[in-house]
Amino acid sequence: MQGQSNADQRAMPFLRINEPMPKPRTRGITEIRGPYYTVMGTRYLQDVLETAGEYVDSLKFAGGSFSLMPRQAVKDLIDLCHAHDVLVSTGGFIEYVLTQGPDAVRKYIDACKNLGFDIIEVSSGFITIPIDDWLRLVEAVQKAGLKAKPEVGIQFGAGGATVAAELEAEGTRAPEYAIEQAKRFIDAGAYMIMIESEGITESVEVWRSDVPAKFVSALGLEKVMFEAADPAVFAWYVKNYGPDVNLFVDHSQIVQLQCLRAGIWGTKSLWGRVLTYRPEAERLAQPSPAVARRQAAS
Repeated sequence: MQGQSNADQRAMPFLRINEPMPKPRTRGITEIRGPYYTVMGTRYLQDVLETAGEYVDSLKFAGGSFSLMPRQAVKDLIDLCHAHDVLVSTGGFIEYVLTQGPDAVRKYIDACKNLGFDIIEVSSGFITIPIDDWLRLVEAVQKAGLKAKPEVGIQFGAGGATVAAELEAEGTRAPEYAIEQAKRFIDAGAYMIMIESEGITESVEVWRSDVPAKFVSALGLEKVMFEAADPAVFAWYVKNYGPDVNLFVDHSQIVQLQCLRAGIWGTKSLWGRVLTYRPEAERLAQPSPAVARRQAAS
């Protein structure tokens, strides 16, 4: 069975869909939220990855949740992700660590590496930090052998699902400035740029649909990931940028998102309209190493 394609693993392989590219993907990436709004242990995550793991590229811990969990539980979750070719991100917890000084930051990066994390998100939604200091953090993460994923956005005080009324007084920054920041991070070798949703599609009365367009135009689809943990939001991104847009969603939404990416289901405005043209994709797609190992074992 090891030579079977991803299509052959589906329950109904005779139905054509928009086939995802094999892992590791550089576009059409889906990052899912791990423990935060709900508890997640290995049994829970095993169910998610056994049924939809081929469509998950990375898992992000949120709100520093891993710092509260037993060390072995965190390692077990990370190891399970790696067994399914899923990278693991810290989320933006470094903002809290920065408040405790440089020594805490060094220890944090070392601890993340020792636990097996792949990605450290470098964000500053709640704090203000000079861009040169951000670049030092990116460099420190990369020197440790981890992927640096800076987060940029236009909303001051973004994070933690703060309500729109509370953020209104904080104001926003020009998208062009955030784009220039992102360019410097990419030039410094950043793995990808996370685009904060607040001020764009979250905590606003009217979506700033012009802002994602500016990021995509300046940076391209492959280097940016949009926060879209709301069905209306990720449907909008797929509708406007196609199935290859990189998105962050909640783990409860992975199947709904993949149905949209695959073009097999959707709302009235999307049903039957999400298409790709990849004549070689089905023939060339091979199972990921983790899938091949499981096939060989069976």
